[in-house]
Amino acid sequence: MKKFTAIGIVIIFALLSFISCEKKPAAPSSGAAQANDMLSLLPVDAQGVLFIDIQRIMAIDAVDEIIKEEENEESYQKYQEFIEKTGIDPKEDIYSIAASATKGEGKEIKTVSFVLNLKYSRETLLPLIKENMEEGEEFTEKEYDGFTIYTIKKEGEKEVNFAFLDDSNISAGNEEGVKSVIDVLQKKRENVFKNDSLAALLADANKGAILWGAFAIPPEVKEEMTGASPMLKDIEAINAASLSFDYKNKSFIAEIKLLTGDPDKSRQIADSLNGLKMMGSMIQIQDFNMGEVLDNIEITAGPDHVNIYASFPEELLDKLKEKEKK
Repeated sequence: MKKFTAIGIVIIFALLSFISCEKKPAAPSSGAAQANDMLSLLPVDAQGVLFIDIQRIMAIDAVDEIIKEEENEESYQKYQEFIEKTGIDPKEDIYSIAASATKGEGKEIKTVSFVLNLKYSRETLLPLIKENMEEGEEFTEKEYDGFTIYTIKKEGEKEVNFAFLDDSNISAGNEEGVKSVIDVLQKKRENVFKNDSLAALLADANKGAILWGAFAIPPEVKEEMTGASPMLKDIEAINAASLSFDYKNKSFIAEIKLLTGDPDKSRQIADSLNGLKMMGSMIQIQDFNMGEVLDNIEITAGPDHVNIYASFPEELLDKLKEKEKK
C-alpha cells in the first residue's frame, strides 16, 4: 500500500493491532485497556510479544515536532487527510497496540497477531478501505466462528487480514494470526500468560513503559547467529530477552535484559559488550565522537541475566540532529 489512506491504516493495523467482541467474552473498551488486558488476547504459543502505548508516544513533544517538521510537509498533509476521511486522529483515538509472533518450521513465521484498541467507526472505515483499493488488489471476506475476516491481497505481495471484533478493537495479521486472537477471545485457546517460556519475563516486564516486549530465543536462531560470526558465541547462553523504551524527565530511556540463567555466562557477555562499547567510544567521525552516545549506556551482569540500560537526554539528541544537518 502506497497511499496514506484508509487502506494504509489497515496495513498499519496489520503491522501493529488489537481486538474484541460484543457477543462473546468482553474485551476492553476504547482507552480502558491496560497492557495485561491486551496481552490476554494473544495466543499461548507466541514466541514473543510487544506492547505499545500510542497515546503516550503521540504526547511526546519531540514526536509532534517530527510530524510537523517542514521537510515532512507532504506526509503531514496526508496525515491530516487521513483524519478527515476516517474520523480517526492517531493522537486522540488510537490508544494502544499489542502484537505477537509464533514460529513455524525453520525460519518461517507461522502466525502474526496484532491487536489495536481505538475509537473508530466500522461503518466509516470499511467503505473507505474498499473505495481506496489499488489496481490489482483483491478484497475478500470469510466467516470464522461468528466473525468476518477481511483479506486484501495483491499478487506478489503479502496479504493483509483483519477483523472488527467490536466498536473498540480490531485484530489484524496473517489469517492464522487473526484466527488465533478470535480463538483466545472465545476461550478456545489459552493466552500468552500460560506460556512457560515467557511467563517470568512477562511478570517482570516494565509494563509502565511506552513500549515493551518479551521474546523467547529458540536454539535454531542462536545457532544461525553464532554460525555467522564466532564473536557471537556467547549468545548461545541467552535463552530469552525483554526490552522497554520510555520517555521521562526529557530523556529517552531504553533497557534490555538478556536472560542466561548462568552467572559466569552473564559476566562473560557483559564483559564482551563493555569491550565493544569501549572500542566504539574511540570512533570519531568529523566532529562527532561515538563516546557522546555510548557514555550514556550501562552494561552490568546479574546472577541470571545481563542488563543494558541507556538514558539519552533530549538535548543530546537535538545536538546530534544539528550535527547531522551540518
